[in-house]
Amino acid sequence: MSEAFPRFSPPSTPPVEMDPDIGAAGSVLASPTGPTLGLKKLAPEAALRRLELTVVRRLEGFLHGDHAGLLPGPGSDANDARIYQPGQDDVRKMDWAVTARTTVPHVRDTIADRELEVWALLDVTPSMNWGTEGVTKRDLGIAAIATIGFLSQKMGDRFGGMIMRQDSVKRLQARSGRTALYGLLRKMLDEPIVPDHAPGSMTLAQGIEQLNRSQRRRGMRVVVSDYLTPGDAELDPNVSPPWERAMRRLAVRNQVLAIEVVDARELDFPDVGEMLITDPETDFVRYVNTSDKAARERMNAASAAQRERIKVALRRAGVGHIQLRTDRDWVQDIARFVLNYRRTASMLHAPPQGVMK
Repeated sequence: MSEAFPRFSPPSTPPVEMDPDIGAAGSVLASPTGPTLGLKKLAPEAALRRLELTVVRRLEGFLHGDHAGLLPGPGSDANDARIYQPGQDDVRKMDWAVTARTTVPHVRDTIADRELEVWALLDVTPSMNWGTEGVTKRDLGIAAIATIGFLSQKMGDRFGGMIMRQDSVKRLQARSGRTALYGLLRKMLDEPIVPDHAPGSMTLAQGIEQLNRSQRRRGMRVVVSDYLTPGDAELDPNVSPPWERAMRRLAVRNQVLAIEVVDARELDFPDVGEMLITDPETDFVRYVNTSDKAARERMNAASAAQRERIKVALRRAGVGHIQLRTDRDWVQDIARFVLNYRRTASMLHAPPQGVMK
């Protein structure tokens, strides 16, 4: 069974025209054409006002509670230089000295007196365009980012995003304020859907490495994905997934929260007769008789082992881990996680021996 969860199509039947009213369920037969959630439904703020996401790692500044006051502007102190992103960076911040030495355009960030900078990496590769319970995994991931954004935001804090497509990583500039957060979420929702078998070789490990390299200032990092690697059929939890080493490096200087999004039918394979299963990211194609109880049990067991391997790898990497399902209320799941996280965050995010906290 392929790692990226498959789409279904009845054997030997011509393609049918999709009903636009069936919502996320249509992603079982074809790639969705737009978001399955509206901006207003991403995260009810009223349910989150009494919650706060615990920060235990030492950041670039010092923790001063709710901050001393308003701090307009991006700051004046020079920070690290990074590669210029056309259309996303201000050319007035170009570092010509570094550009001349490297022959690659670089900009130099500035540091404002803020306590927390949160960056979220969203995986939008084809395996995320799937859902059977009213929302796709991709849109559930955006809802999770919205919830974390509301929980972690205080006066002066900034929230930025990176969108990992099949062929590249798109950077959304970090800004402060609730209006800026809504703008970031709107850009994520409006990001074009990556079609099945789209050309490109970007992997989750490469996306995490790019997040680590491009954001040098310490803070909180959120990685949202289904953590499935196309073509990787390994189920032994003692064998590290390809992205584990990159996650470990990211967690050395940052507080990292890994959000794993899954669909109910990935964990409990349905009895829907004989189906042609295709993988949206590889050339895997196979007929499976889902009415065969033994076959379903083997597939469910393999899926459970796959998820256990992901869980063990994230624990080894020393990051916070929350699993969200398309058939559950993600706000309640995140709220429950945050309440328990307060008691375990300091131990979970303890840096490796010899690394400052």
